Amino acid sequence: MRTIQNFNENWTFTKEKCEKLDLLPEGEKINLPHTWNALDGQDGGNDYYRGECWYFKTFNKPDVSDGKQVYIEFQGANSSAKVYLNSTFIGEHHGGYSTFRFNLTPHLKEENILAVAVDNSANDTVYPQMADFTFYGGIYRDVNLITVSKNHFDLEYHGSPGLTVNATLEGKEAIVKITAFPSKDAKDASLLFEVLDGEKNVIKSEVSDLTNKEVEFRIENPHLWDGVFDPYLYVARVVLFNKGETCDTVETRFGIRQFEVSPNRGFILNGREYPLRGVSRHQDRLGVGNALTKEHHKEDMDLICEVGANTIRLAHYQHDQYFYDLCDERGIVVWAEIPYISNHMSTGRENTLSQMKELVVQCYNHPSICFWGLSNEITMGGANKEDLVENHRELCDLVHTLDHTRLTTLAVLTMCPIDEDYLKIPDVLAYNHYFGWYGGDTDMNGEWFDNFHKEYPLRPIAISEYGAEGLNWHTSKPTQGDYTEEYQAHYHEELIKQLFSRPYIWATYVWNMFDFGADARAEGGENGQNHKGLVTFDRKYKKDSFYAYKAHLSKEPFVHIAGKRYVDRVEDVTTVTVYSNLEEVELFVNGKSIGKKRADDHFFKFEVENVWESELEAVAGDCRDKAKIRKVDTMNEDYILREKGAVLNWFDITEPEGCLSLNDRVDVILSTHEGERAVRELLSRMGKNVPQMSESMGEGLMKMMGSFTLLRLTSLASMLDSPFTKEELLTLNRRLNRIRKP
Repeated sequence: MRTIQNFNENWTFTKEKCEKLDLLPEGEKINLPHTWNALDGQDGGNDYYRGECWYFKTFNKPDVSDGKQVYIEFQGANSSAKVYLNSTFIGEHHGGYSTFRFNLTPHLKEENILAVAVDNSANDTVYPQMADFTFYGGIYRDVNLITVSKNHFDLEYHGSPGLTVNATLEGKEAIVKITAFPSKDAKDASLLFEVLDGEKNVIKSEVSDLTNKEVEFRIENPHLWDGVFDPYLYVARVVLFNKGETCDTVETRFGIRQFEVSPNRGFILNGREYPLRGVSRHQDRLGVGNALTKEHHKEDMDLICEVGANTIRLAHYQHDQYFYDLCDERGIVVWAEIPYISNHMSTGRENTLSQMKELVVQCYNHPSICFWGLSNEITMGGANKEDLVENHRELCDLVHTLDHTRLTTLAVLTMCPIDEDYLKIPDVLAYNHYFGWYGGDTDMNGEWFDNFHKEYPLRPIAISEYGAEGLNWHTSKPTQGDYTEEYQAHYHEELIKQLFSRPYIWATYVWNMFDFGADARAEGGENGQNHKGLVTFDRKYKKDSFYAYKAHLSKEPFVHIAGKRYVDRVEDVTTVTVYSNLEEVELFVNGKSIGKKRADDHFFKFEVENVWESELEAVAGDCRDKAKIRKVDTMNEDYILREKGAVLNWFDITEPEGCLSLNDRVDVILSTHEGERAVRELLSRMGKNVPQMSESMGEGLMKMMGSFTLLRLTSLASMLDSPFTKEELLTLNRRLNRIRKP
């Protein structure tokens, strides 16, 4: 029988180069999961350690009598791994997010030393290499030692679980096809196929010999896997036995469901419209990196379910199998993808294919998964590269060969024209749009989708990313790019109204459910993180935008007063926003009701006199929430963003009344003759040809760029070869201060 021994404890870790692999080196004593970038991968500077590190473990020889085989299983080691046993090279794996196994049996001794070299160095063959997240190095998921008899299910086929289940519906009957994969060494054995219901009662069974590795069962009136309403799961089990003795057993849960995507009606589950409203998720967290425990995964799922999401885009790589299990159990529809992202590498095609094969093979039986993502924003270097297009064709063909039951999709960069060839390859399409954050206005989002739908009425379209950064900065006049919690909430209020009202959009994915590590980032005043999450990196604070979605998506009654961290306010009358999924909210100020409000959009706005200190209480049904505000004469300095390393902050800029400044929008400045000339002269001195740039951009992109303030647009130049200096910006601002606003 199969035995699985957890191998997480008592490892030795070192960053030092190791030559003698049959000796235990000096190093740090650790338990897995582990990453060496838990701290330096989140503190900014883009200087986290990327290189080769070593893990060592000693163990005694398992029982290998009667032809037993011993395998080592790694559920995640980023990015590449080489495995040695007693200094003998066993094998290597390239791809940091999937399971891989090696047979140790021929090289076992009575006492053994396992050595693993894990490497997250930059290279041009293994994805990802360029992306807006930290590539944490380490053995950051479980490691197991698996012992099986000579007759066993295959452990060497791309991390496969040893069986696949296909469940399809024909009228009131389900056809469940189970395929088993015995190893090539299995001989003179038989197979017992079983289907169990949710209570583990056997409802179907059949025995066959090894010449028939596939069995088909018919189930009348099956209990459907019906999303968050009823995520019912069956179990498929296959037993391999010889002469009445059980040799090996594999089993998997599965769901019976059918789905489709309509270009007009969106996602359809089990015959009815089922709008997909959800979030994206990165797997890391503060101070932990990607070395998560099951408790971490469960906490993430609980928070996602609390907000009311019914779908998750698991970006930008294969996630832990335990998290896919949670999605199955909670009825969450999943978009699963590989890290083919940002920068197409002509030398990386084989790695995209191997990572995709592992993703599909290992995750095939999860009913939650409905979409396989081929790539993300891969056209940063251009979309018309023949090799890029061919890479996508080959990936899509591979997926359809491995799995004809699900759909392929793409997450496309905003700037990519909608008629590019590679967009015609997947079954359905999605775009990443940040109108209202990286330029543009929030109302451009709905406009863009309407235009796409008009141009391609038969092509299903979704939004795979949208979001705005929100930190512990505050204002009563939220502005695009200010990083305040208030602007993030305003942005999401507007996007909810636009996206949720268009039924043809088959899915919406907030970027992101949680703040995450991006060591190259230096914005918002807290470097090393992307702060677009609805929840903070440590999972301890739900931002106001979290409750904006909860008001629309959750069935659990609640009421929430926004702005709890924004206490000190200078205005005499201040707007207090309340979120609730109930029909009516009443607001009390110092115990006195100031009225009741109804809001079809679930966003309740109250104007409150700001005098001294006020205790606020919102009441909706049986739900209550409290907050407080306080009248102050000057803005609390703790609420004002001062970016680390910024050339200029917005409050350092002089703004004479009625005159232009760097804090004005680019389209406003360029609408004046003197303003346009001033900007062009500055850019010209920096070696940037604005006329050519303008002609090469589409009208939509120019409109998007025009909504930036000039200061914010120039701050993005820090990513260019010739960033602007403080003196240049102040000189330009003085010149703008002499120009009247139009």
